[in-house]
Amino acid sequence: MQTIDDAAVAAPLDHESRVQAHDHTALKLWLRLLTCTSLIEGSVRRRLRSEFASTLPRFDLLAQLERHPQGLRMSELSQRLMVTGGNVTGLADQLEAEGWITREPVVDDRRSIRLKLSASGRRRFAEMAAGHERWVISLFDALSRDEQQQLHALLGKLKPGLAAGLRRAGGTRQAGR
Repeated sequence: MQTIDDAAVAAPLDHESRVQAHDHTALKLWLRLLTCTSLIEGSVRRRLRSEFASTLPRFDLLAQLERHPQGLRMSELSQRLMVTGGNVTGLADQLEAEGWITREPVVDDRRSIRLKLSASGRRRFAEMAAGHERWVISLFDALSRDEQQQLHALLGKLKPGLAAGLRRAGGTRQAGR
């Protein structure tokens, strides 16, 4: 028979490990969502590294470019990825050196650069994206299709309220996913 102390040792420490029985349900839900997000993201990061020798920030930048075949300005990428221009520049330098992306001047703005996926970058990203999709699907295998749809609907109901609260509080960013 497992004692409470044994169970505490066996359970991995995560965001939910802070929950107390008397905590409000909303707090418990927040910590469970955060834990699930962290576990999913950690799994994706490990698989990107092991199977493609890549990182999640690189994947995210490439995904943005894949969605915009005409390319994106560095400033647009920075906004979409919610990172600094310096972060985008560093990633772009690496990806350009590896032949995944190209840089083009913006015709109507000499100071701007537009990034695009190269032909080989598009092919290589397609492989990564297919792997990413398989991994994410497998990570949700514990839920039936109906349960996944229910969870999606419930989170869809929550999202506008969160965005409205952010706007009321003076925040400017809206949830993008």
